[in-house]
Amino acid sequence: MDRLGSFSNDPFDKPPCRGCSSYLMEPYIKCAECGPPPFLLCLQCFTRGFEYKKHQSDHTYEIMTSDFPVLDPTWTAQEEMALLEAVMDCGFGNWQDVANQMCTKSKEECEKHYMKHFINNPLFASTLLNLKQAEEARTADTAIPFQSTDDPPRPTFDSLLSRDMAGYMPARADFIEEFDNYAEWDLRDIDFVEDDSDILHALKIAVVDIYHSRLKERQRRKKIIRDHGLINLRKFQILERRYPKEVQDLYETMRRFARIVGPVEHDKFIESHALEFELRREIKRLQEYRTAGITNFCSARTYDHLKKSREEERLKRTMLSEVLHYIQDSSACQQWLRRQADIDSGLSSSMPVASNSGRRSAPPLNLTGLPGTEKLNEKEKELCQMVRLVPGAYLEYKSALMNECNKQGGLRLAQARALIKIDVNKTRKIYDFLIREGYITKA
Repeated sequence: MDRLGSFSNDPFDKPPCRGCSSYLMEPYIKCAECGPPPFLLCLQCFTRGFEYKKHQSDHTYEIMTSDFPVLDPTWTAQEEMALLEAVMDCGFGNWQDVANQMCTKSKEECEKHYMKHFINNPLFASTLLNLKQAEEARTADTAIPFQSTDDPPRPTFDSLLSRDMAGYMPARADFIEEFDNYAEWDLRDIDFVEDDSDILHALKIAVVDIYHSRLKERQRRKKIIRDHGLINLRKFQILERRYPKEVQDLYETMRRFARIVGPVEHDKFIESHALEFELRREIKRLQEYRTAGITNFCSARTYDHLKKSREEERLKRTMLSEVLHYIQDSSACQQWLRRQADIDSGLSSSMPVASNSGRRSAPPLNLTGLPGTEKLNEKEKELCQMVRLVPGAYLEYKSALMNECNKQGGLRLAQARALIKIDVNKTRKIYDFLIREGYITKA
């Protein structure tokens, strides 16, 4: 006899008897050989040997009943379930209503039993604690990107940084829209019923399996974002700028392969290539020393000092020719004098001096008060003044050229002119400036 049965006090919660279709009352009989679904009979149909299709009267059976104690010898399992249902219906503390709904226990008995076994029971308390800890561990595995010591950026809604973060909300540690956001729509009308054919049932199972695979892909992408710290993109870019330009290009190229390896292995790969670049540069320097006939590092230091002096002397020799070249153009002459003042003060100025000796040049643009000026560095401000371009337009052109360069792996001047519909001379100056500063690369 199996005494583990359905604990529900409501007969309408049980399936009907397969013999007479009446609602089952405990105790009732369950065939141990037929099913699923379970083949259930009331005691009257069982005693007269009811048989139906594959079910025979000589099959082994189980007696389903809840008339046995669980937590207290004076309380049956059926009464335990009735108490929990009554507390759920009437609310905690309304013990008189709970006793009226149970009909078998008094108000004091219901309150004492519930407080003893369901509130103050250390076994239940530890079980609930373990369940809570397991749930926290599970959510920690699937939660996104930041550890407790990190400080994720909190941009305003629909700002540029918010779009760069793909709609990530730090307060909720989640995205506004999930990857494959409408994956659940395919499950809206699926309902498993007993009348389904085998083909239809298999089709529904396949749809559920596809949905599970889409959920796994969603979690995989979140794990990549969390492990590699891709939400705080600006912090990521600041770390990249530590490397030389060649290593930065390699970093950008290999980023798409970060999903294949873990973050530690990916960083080791980049660091190894950075070390290789440093070694190659050092080998090239040593080969230059060897070509010059230098055999020790003391002579190498003297060679570097003299090389730097020769470069400075070469610049001084070309100074007179530059003065004669720009003397006819007052604006170009002023720019040249400012550049020489920067050089003398220790600042490196690589901006070329534009000469318009054939016609009178326009004065430099005054950037004071123009929106976006605070986002430019000194070289970019000088460029905008020379080409008379407002900072907002320059930032848009710069972003468009950089995005196209990242997509194509390089950018030609003709492509830049196709993207920027402005004067071709201004486009060339912007293109040459971005190439020189390392924002884009030539194809």
